[in-house]
Amino acid sequence: MSILIKPIITEKVTKDGELFNRFAFVVAKNANKVEIKKAVESAYDVTVLQVNTMIYRADRSVKYTKSGMISGKTNAYKKAIVQLKEGETIDFYNI
Repeated sequence: MSILIKPIITEKVTKDGELFNRFAFVVAKNANKVEIKKAVESAYDVTVLQVNTMIYRADRSVKYTKSGMISGKTNAYKKAIVQLKEGETIDFYNI
């Protein structure tokens, strides 16, 4: 099973990458910080200084429509923010 699922590319993360050299990834729920650090270092050939993780819960919603009540939910996922060594970067657009 792969630890890194996909990179997160949003305005906030892009700004964080430019200012503080931090990049975000959606990772496997059971991965710990050491495994995430090794996976990023091996995949992108960079040096990781720090890893912060957070778990997002599934959001449930109920909508009342003409055809009745519709319920749904979003997926739960784990997000990791990695800080790289000064001078190193990850280019998601030219891989």
